[in-house]
Amino acid sequence: MRIARHIKKLVGYVPGEQPKSREVVKLNTNENPYPPSPKCAAVLSSFNLDNLRRYPDPNCSALAKAIAEANGTTPDRVFIGNGSDEILALAARVFVENDESIGSLDPSYSLYKTLAAIRDVKWVGVPSPSLSLPPSCSLFLWTNPNAPTGEFAEPKAIATFAKRFRGVVIVDEAYADFACGNCMSLAAASRNRNVIVMRTFSKSYSLAGLRVGYCVGPKDLIAALYKAKDSYNVDAVAQAVALVAFRDCAYHGKTVAKVVKTRKAFSQSLVKRGWDVIPSESNFVFAKPPAKAKAKDVFAYLKGRDIFVRYFPGRLTGDRLRITIGTDGQMETLLAALDDRFRGEEKTRKTNKTKPRKQPPGK
Repeated sequence: MRIARHIKKLVGYVPGEQPKSREVVKLNTNENPYPPSPKCAAVLSSFNLDNLRRYPDPNCSALAKAIAEANGTTPDRVFIGNGSDEILALAARVFVENDESIGSLDPSYSLYKTLAAIRDVKWVGVPSPSLSLPPSCSLFLWTNPNAPTGEFAEPKAIATFAKRFRGVVIVDEAYADFACGNCMSLAAASRNRNVIVMRTFSKSYSLAGLRVGYCVGPKDLIAALYKAKDSYNVDAVAQAVALVAFRDCAYHGKTVAKVVKTRKAFSQSLVKRGWDVIPSESNFVFAKPPAKAKAKDVFAYLKGRDIFVRYFPGRLTGDRLRITIGTDGQMETLLAALDDRFRGEEKTRKTNKTKPRKQPPGK
């Protein structure tokens, strides 16, 4: 058996930890703390089991039509994937030649670098796309709002970048429903030639366990993705549940509003406690602990309290924690644990200050 050399050297993407216990406070993988639309349960309970012996619709026609209508475009400009990660993997195959490269912001979603390594092409990370990219860069992946920072780039800035970029720009809008704006109108416009906007049902629709994502873009680029996809990439159950969740706009809007409200209050609470919080337009915050506390130590402390957040080692990310926004109760539990942690540290500092220093010999 032979394994390709570049795969042998590959360091695979590491997903957030999935603790088996349901008792933990899980704030590490940007899942929605609220359940999906109640209408999803109705679809599952009434699903015709006879449909499972048949292959699903290979084009996800009903879901693609609903997405197209909601965004003022046509179904032939919509692609449905087995999670947005499948769309990213297909894009790396379809839009990148072997001697070309994939670019993204740095820091950003760490899977981008892994996808380039799987394709055995170079990955180029830049702190800002305003910096010059190498001519070989044919695919740029722009998460907006960005992860793990939560920062939002104005659609005009992305449109300006896309006009001068020679390749394909995928705007990864996994968190766009929590943000103040998005780029979907740019992708749906008939004049657009190189921008694809990608969304997922995993975050704001509370369907991370279902694995459904979609993107909207120019007809020729969408057709290319269809050429490279698996024959039946999204199963029948997933198509049916995602469709009813997408149509339940009222419920979706309520859960998004609750997350945004909690994000604002939690960010303010961290700032009051001396944390440095990057303004977030997502369902998480990226925050630096106060004083001389190290992020990795706070991460370990919280894990010991059965509170899971995300820590990314590295020069650009190692001084902060990414904290998913949960329910108000979950955030209060986290804040109480942080208060215990830093109250103990403050007590130790005060004790050390009052201890008499040992006099050196002969004094």
